Amino acid sequence: MRTFRLLLLSIVLTLPALAENYWELPSVALNERQVCDLELLFNGGFAPLNGFMEKASYDRVVNEMRLADGTVWPIPITLDIDDQVKTEAEAAGQLVLRTQTGTILALLKVKEIWSPDKQQEAQKVYGTLNKEHPGVEYLLNQTAPWYISGELIKVADPVYHDFTSLRKTPEQLKALFKEKGWEKIVAFQTRNPMHRAHFELTRRAAQQVDGHLLLHPVVGLTKPGDVDHFTRVKCYQKLLPLYPEGFAQLSLLPIAMRMAGPREAVWHAIIRKNYGCTHFIVGRDHAGPGKDSQGRDFYPPYAAQELAVQYAKEIGIEILPFKEMVYVKEDQSYQPVDEVEEGKTILAISGTELRRLLRGGGEIPEWFSYPELIEELRKIYPPKEQQGVTLFFTGLSGAGKSSILEAVASKLMERQHRNVTVLDADIVRNLISKGLGFSKQDRSLNVQRVGFIASEIMKHRGLVLCALIAPYEEDRAKNRRMIQTHGNYIEIYVNTPVSECEKRDPKGLYAKYRSGALKGLSGMDDPYEPPLHPEIEIDTSKFSIEEAGELIMEYLAAHGFISP
Repeated sequence: MRTFRLLLLSIVLTLPALAENYWELPSVALNERQVCDLELLFNGGFAPLNGFMEKASYDRVVNEMRLADGTVWPIPITLDIDDQVKTEAEAAGQLVLRTQTGTILALLKVKEIWSPDKQQEAQKVYGTLNKEHPGVEYLLNQTAPWYISGELIKVADPVYHDFTSLRKTPEQLKALFKEKGWEKIVAFQTRNPMHRAHFELTRRAAQQVDGHLLLHPVVGLTKPGDVDHFTRVKCYQKLLPLYPEGFAQLSLLPIAMRMAGPREAVWHAIIRKNYGCTHFIVGRDHAGPGKDSQGRDFYPPYAAQELAVQYAKEIGIEILPFKEMVYVKEDQSYQPVDEVEEGKTILAISGTELRRLLRGGGEIPEWFSYPELIEELRKIYPPKEQQGVTLFFTGLSGAGKSSILEAVASKLMERQHRNVTVLDADIVRNLISKGLGFSKQDRSLNVQRVGFIASEIMKHRGLVLCALIAPYEEDRAKNRRMIQTHGNYIEIYVNTPVSECEKRDPKGLYAKYRSGALKGLSGMDDPYEPPLHPEIEIDTSKFSIEEAGELIMEYLAAHGFISP
């Protein structure tokens, strides 16, 4: 016990000068992206930046890809806050930055607070206003209305308990390179598992300059739906011994990607220069989010290479642009696509096809990847009928949501073996959200609580059926993002006309509204925003509850979530 007390006293005494009033100052809980940004501001990964951007630098970065002093910098690094935090920070002149669990990371001495033009930022930085682009969607739908800047005083670094030996700061990596005697270091950025094509590309790139390779994968925020970083790092660890001995080094980068394509390639190059690298590989569609719903690429395939090469000399790092590596059947080897002889057969497997093969237990050809990596990936890609699924019913009061939910829940328990969890509006209100009212803020919080619970159940591959009015599209979109990180999300819009809902009036809400005893009824004097892209839409004035339930079961079977 005495040893424990001495240890606790030691920890308290060595904490970075925590002023007593820190706990009394206004604070903001940082999300994952903001924590990543803060860590790289602290450790020099974002040099010359050492704090969130002031307005002068922000404006110039958005419009010219340069900081206020003229230094090349392509991505805004900003801290957004809501109206309440703005008011409190202005009054106090200081703002405490903490984690979601309350750990204090920094103190910000307020210098500027301003309202950005987010439409302009999206168009200039991402080249589009299309919200199918994850960076644009985050900017326009998830960031708060104010940006704040000022002097940052570090209190503590974010704490990680995974892969700690691989989490090296810029100074630590530079020291390691010096110790190894490496002078030419070629960095490779990745957010996906690496296969044979990536292996060949990285090996050739480092050999081309007679250098060594730094595999520097992202372990911060990536594109929604990406393979989790735990699985990816295990894959990198199994890949590393396949390189020649002493050829490659693995280290992890805690960055929150923006998926900004060409601008992001320049950003990544600057960061790798800060980590001590002399060369940086930029491949096809570097840091691009892929295609939109119309099948169109957000960026030309080699636009990132062109922009990175344009700024390479000023940044101080050499860019190694590589064409797409493809497997040539006749030669049984990987080659740059522009070097393949005419008439020879190119073999390829898309990411979508790979996931389909993994889920279905199909054979992955040896030319595509390594058995050790495929074995690791199979662990997180069970067949669809073993994956987590959330059915989210939304619609007006009286539309039939709960009735359909009950029918589907019973059918699912009859036909398959996964656990089924029901989160119906009345149950949620009585147990999980007791005390919440019906203001817009309280309604949103109620819906997001349900989304959080469903997302946790998705981690364990369960089935969740939620039935709420959930009147606001923004709340439903947040739930979709949260749930799809760990499982499948199926939105079911019970689109029964309000006139039919009022006839049924199972809870007497419409009668109370007509009598003036109730205000704020969704679909009457309070808006209900219909879903934009529901997976299933049902009008229970045209289908019975039994028929509606069968339609949903047919959808689940057709998409492989249950056996036919």
